[in-house]
Order: sequence, then structure tokens, then C-alpha cells
Amino acid sequence: MDYKSIFVNLPVKDLNKTKEFFSTLGFEFNPHFTNEDAACMVISDTIYAMLLVEEHFKRFTNKEITDTSKSTEAIFALAVDSREKVDELVNKAIEAGGNHSSDPQDHGFMYQRSFQDIDGHNWEILYMDQSYIQ
Repeated sequence: MDYKSIFVNLPVKDLNKTKEFFSTLGFEFNPHFTNEDAACMVISDTIYAMLLVEEHFKRFTNKEITDTSKSTEAIFALAVDSREKVDELVNKAIEAGGNHSSDPQDHGFMYQRSFQDIDGHNWEILYMDQSYIQ
């Protein structure tokens, strides 16, 4: 199979506040897939997060939405180009209202930090020295 892209769907409580939070981190939104119920956050040319108001999200599942104050639904890991970008993005997230998620991990060839966004979703930002894995 040849998959072209990924769309991760996340429930959010207040779409405008969530869009403001991620805009502060430098993310943009595709206006063709953004309305009062959903926003398509562009992570890369092939990676998108569909931020869906909880009531709209419920239309796509028969299960309950995870209470992110009590449980972790997943960890969304994004690789960036440098250790400095890791720190920059996580620091911006915390300054914008996100929460510290775990202590930094430095494995020499890989450096990572994490935060929780304003809806409690866990994001891990990492840098990996590509020469180590080739």
C-alpha cells in the first residue's frame, strides 16, 4: 500500500482557543477543511491534525471520549531539525497555556521533551541525529 498522508483526529473543548494555542506555536490551518466544528492543522505536507469540537468528534465513534485529565489516549511525537527547536517549541507551548508533561530525555543521538496541549493531549517533540541511524 502507498499511503499519501495521515489525518489524526482529536477532540477539543473550545475550537477557537485550541486554534489560538497552536497558532502561537507556529502551526497554520487549511481553510478548506476548517469551520465552526473542525480545524485542519497543517503539521507538514503530509501530516494533519483534525481538531474537532467534542460534539462533532462524537459523530465518528460509538466510544466515549477519553478524559485526558485522567488518561492518556496517545502520545503524538513530532521530529524537528534540532535540539534548539525542541526546546523552542515546548517552551512556547508551556508559555501559551500548555502543561509540562515529562522531564527531558537526552539519549545523546536523540533529545526529546513533551507537553500537554490545552485539551490535555500529549505531544512529544524530538530531535534525532540521522547519522546515528544510517
